[in-house]
Amino acid sequence: MDWLTDLFANLQQWLFETAIQPVVYAVGLGGWVEDAFDATGWLLVGLIQIAVLIAVIGPLQRWRPAEPVVDRRAIRIDVIYTLIHRLGLFRLAMFFALDPFFDDALGTVRSAGWGTFHLDQLWPGVTDVPWVTLVIYLVVLDLVEYLIHRGQHRFEWWWALHSLHHSQRQMTMWSDNRNHLLDDVIHDTIIVIVAQLIGVAPGQFIAIVAFMQLSESLQHANLRLSFGAIGERLWISPRFHRLHHSIGIGHESRGPKTLGGHNFGVLLPWWDMLFRTVNFEDRYDPTGIRDQVEPDDRGRVKDYGRGFWSQQWLGLRRLVGQG
Repeated sequence: MDWLTDLFANLQQWLFETAIQPVVYAVGLGGWVEDAFDATGWLLVGLIQIAVLIAVIGPLQRWRPAEPVVDRRAIRIDVIYTLIHRLGLFRLAMFFALDPFFDDALGTVRSAGWGTFHLDQLWPGVTDVPWVTLVIYLVVLDLVEYLIHRGQHRFEWWWALHSLHHSQRQMTMWSDNRNHLLDDVIHDTIIVIVAQLIGVAPGQFIAIVAFMQLSESLQHANLRLSFGAIGERLWISPRFHRLHHSIGIGHESRGPKTLGGHNFGVLLPWWDMLFRTVNFEDRYDPTGIRDQVEPDDRGRVKDYGRGFWSQQWLGLRRLVGQG
C-alpha cells in the first residue's frame, strides 16, 4: 500500500505544479496555494474514477445490459452531473460558500464539549493499524450513509429533492451523481461533520469517499449482475441497488403515494438486513418514480425536467410544494 500512496502523492505533486499552481498564481490567489494542493488531490481522484468508468464499467454495461439504451440525452445529462462532482467543481463551490459554516459549526460543537472521538484509539495496537482504521471508518460512515438515505425517503421535504435522483429512467454508471445540488449540500455537510467528529484523517477521508463513489457507480450501472446468494449479503450489487430504483418497489413501502422503500444501503447490505428494509428478489424492473408514468386525477404525470437547470429548478418547486 505504501507504494500506491507514494505514487498518488507524486502524481498529485506533478499535477499541481504543472497545471494548478500556475493558474492559482495567475488569478492572484497565491494565498490559497495549500488549499489548491488539497483540491488537486480530489481532482486526481476524479480523473482516476472517470478513467475506471470508461475503461472498466462501461464495457461491462455493453456486455450484459439490464435494459436497452433508448434515451441517450438523459445519459448525457448524468455525465454532466458526474463531471461536476468528480472533477471537484461542486466541492470547490462548497469550499468557498460553506467552509466558514463548517468551521463555525465544528467550533460550536467543540465548545459544547464534543471533542473528536478517535475511533482508531479504541484498541491500541489493533484499531490504529492503518488498514484496520480504514475499514472501521468505512463501516461507520456507511451506516451514516444508510441513515441519511432513509431520511431522504422518510421526510416529504427531503424526498422532494432526492426524488430527482430516482427520476432517471435510463440508469447507467453515470447516474450516481444525478442529485439536486441542495440535496448534495445537506448530505455532504452531514458526512463532513461526522468524519471530523470521529477523527477521520484527510487522506483516509479522500480514500473512503473515492472508494464509495466507484462502488456506487458500479451499483447504478446498466448491468445485469448479481453477486450470488452469499455475495449479495456482503456487498451491494447492481441488481440489489437497481431494485431500490424500481418503480413502485424501491421508493415506496406501503403502495402508491407512500414514502419509504427498500435497499437503502450504500456499500453494505447489512444495515438493510438489520433494520428490515432489505429485498433480495432477483429482478430487473423499469426504474423511475410512479408519478412519472401513472397519471394523477387530472390525467397528468409529474415532470422532473430534461435538462440540468430545469431539474434543479423543478426540485426547488417541489420543495416548496409547487411541483
